[in-house]
Amino acid sequence: MSILFVSGNAFSEEKQPSNLLSGLQQFNANFGQSEQELLPPDQAFKLTVRVRDANTLIAEFEPAKNYYLYRNKIAFKSQSVGTFLEKIVLPQGEIKNDPTFGKTEVYYKPFQAIISLRRDISATDQLILATTYQGCNEPIGVCYAPIDQVIQLTLPLIKATVGTAAEAPNNYAIATSTFEIAKPGVVEALPVSPIIATESNRIDEMFKSGNFWLILTGFFGMGLLLSFTPCVFPMFPILSGIIANKGQHITKTHGFILALTYVMGMALTYAIAGVAAGLSGSMLSAILQNIWVLGAFALVFVALAFSMFGFYEIQLPVSLQNKLSKETGQLKGGYLSSVFGMGALSALIVGPCVAAPLAGALLYISQTRDVILGGSALFTMAVGMGVPLLLLGASAGALLPKVGPWMESIKRFFGVLLLGMAIWLMSPVVSAVVFMLMWAALLIISAIYLHAVDSLPTGASGAKKFFKGIGIIALLIGIALLVGVLSGSRDILQPLSKINILNADVESVNRRNDGGEDRLIFRRVKSLIELDQYILQSKNKYIMLDFYADWCISCKEIERYTFTDSKVKSRLEDVVLLQVDVTAGTPDDTALLNRFKLFGPPGIIFIDRYGKEVPGAKIIGYQNKEEFLSMLNLILI
Repeated sequence: MSILFVSGNAFSEEKQPSNLLSGLQQFNANFGQSEQELLPPDQAFKLTVRVRDANTLIAEFEPAKNYYLYRNKIAFKSQSVGTFLEKIVLPQGEIKNDPTFGKTEVYYKPFQAIISLRRDISATDQLILATTYQGCNEPIGVCYAPIDQVIQLTLPLIKATVGTAAEAPNNYAIATSTFEIAKPGVVEALPVSPIIATESNRIDEMFKSGNFWLILTGFFGMGLLLSFTPCVFPMFPILSGIIANKGQHITKTHGFILALTYVMGMALTYAIAGVAAGLSGSMLSAILQNIWVLGAFALVFVALAFSMFGFYEIQLPVSLQNKLSKETGQLKGGYLSSVFGMGALSALIVGPCVAAPLAGALLYISQTRDVILGGSALFTMAVGMGVPLLLLGASAGALLPKVGPWMESIKRFFGVLLLGMAIWLMSPVVSAVVFMLMWAALLIISAIYLHAVDSLPTGASGAKKFFKGIGIIALLIGIALLVGVLSGSRDILQPLSKINILNADVESVNRRNDGGEDRLIFRRVKSLIELDQYILQSKNKYIMLDFYADWCISCKEIERYTFTDSKVKSRLEDVVLLQVDVTAGTPDDTALLNRFKLFGPPGIIFIDRYGKEVPGAKIIGYQNKEEFLSMLNLILI
C-alpha cells in the first residue's frame, strides 16, 4: 500500500507546503492516477460533533465510498480547563488484514463515537475539543496522514453525572480514555477477544469476495444442507398430500411440475420476504406467528385432509381448470396457482426459523442495500432447499398406484399427515395440554380406523396384519399421551415421566423440562436498558445471550438437546446466562435483535469480561452439543 501524507492538520505545529495540491497531482501522475480519484481529507472523512447533554458528546464520522478509518487511530482530547474526557464509546469495526498494520479494526460505514465528559467546578460552558483520526482510500491503496481538527462547542449547564456504559447503543464497545491535559491522548480500547471462525463469518467473507457465481453456488449448497433440517421437514407431507390428491392422474412429468411450482412459490417468497426483511430489519415470517394466521393456515390443512378422506372434492372453477389443463394436463387436486400459493405460505409460516445463511444474506442486504445479489442468493438457497421436494415430485408418478383401493388408502394416509401438520402448526400458540390432547385424539382415532381394536378375520392377509400392528402402536402412543397429560406431564416426548414407576433418568428429564435443576436457568431480558444493566453488573464474567421464540423449532432443539448436555452445563457454570424471548415481537424485542444485527431466532451472542461482544462468535441456527462445546472452548478463554 502506498503512503500519501495528505494532512488536514488544524492544530499541529508543523506547517504544510502551500503547493500540496500540485504535489498530489504530480504523485498521481507518476502512478497513472488522476487527481479526481482522491478526495480532500475533509470530504473523504467527514466529522461532525454535537452536544447531546451536559456530559455527553456525539462525534459522527462519515467515510466516503471506498474509504475507511482506522479504529485505533481515532483520538480525542479536551483543551478546556476543568473539562475532562472520561469515556469514549466506539462501535466495533470490521476486521481488515491491512498490509501495513496487519489485522486491525476499520470503519467503512458511517458511525458514531459517544464521548462522556467529567466537569469540575472550574469548568465553563465552552469546550475546545481536539481530535485526531486517520484513514485510507482502498481502491488506489493510498493512506492519508493523521488528520487533526479543533472544534469549539458550547455545553449546557451540568444536570447529570457522567454517562455510563448502559448508554452505549447497538453493539458498541466501551473504550476508556487516558487523556492528559499536557499532550494529545489516544483512545485506549479494552482487550479484544479473539475472532472465532463461524459459519456466519464464512458467509460474510463469501459476500465480501464479490464473486456473483461463487456466492450463488455456495448458497445453493447451503440450501441443500438446510433441506434436511426440521424447519424444512414439514414441507414434505404438504407437497406429498398435494400430489396424492387425485394421484391416479399423476405422471412423473405432472408430479415434477407440481413440485417445481411449489418450490418456485417457496423460493420467490424467500427472496422477496428476505429482501424486505433486510431493508426493514424485521422478519415477516415472525410477524405471522400468531394464533389468527396459524389458525387459518391450520384450517386449510384440515380442509385438505377432509377432502382426502372423501367428504368433498376441492376444485377450481371449470373455466380456469380447462385453461390450466391445456398446459399441464389433468392435474386435479394440484392446480398450479394453488400449489404456488401453498409453497409461498409454507415458506412464511411453516419454516420461520433463521439459519446462518439466511441471516448472512439479510445482514448483507441491510448493510449494502444490494437487493440483486442478496435476493439472488436467497432465491438460490431456497431452490437448493427444494431439491428433495423436486425429487419427491418426479418420483411420485412412479411410486403412487394409479388405480384401485390402494390409492384411497394412500390418500387417507396423507390426510392424517395433514391433520398432524395442522396440530403442529398450532403448537406455538396453544398450551402443552391442548397440544398433547390433540395428538392423542388424532392417534387414537386413526388407530380405530386401522382396526386396532377389531379382531382379525380368519386367514387375514399379511397387509391387514401389518396395518393392525401400526394401529395398535398408534393406539398405545395416543393412550400414553392421554394418561401423561392427565397425570401432569407437559412433555410430548416423555408423556409418562410423572408416573412414579418410571426410573430416575426419566424423572430427571422431566425436571429439566419443568424448569428443574437439570435445566439451564436463564434470566429473561426484556429491553436494552435491562441488558446494559446486566452487562454492568457482570464485570469480569462472560455473558451468553440466547434469542428464543416459542414458534422457533431450532430454539427448542437447542434447549432440549444442546443445553441439557452435562459437559455444556459444566462449561457454562461461570457464565451469566441471559435470554431474550421474542415470541411476542414487541418493539423492545426488535430493538434487542437490531442491536446484534439479528433478524430472528435462534441466535446466541457472547459478551466478554469487558462488556464487548466476542467478535465472530455469533451462533445462528441449531448447533449440536459437540459443535457448541467446541465453540465454548474457543470463546471462554
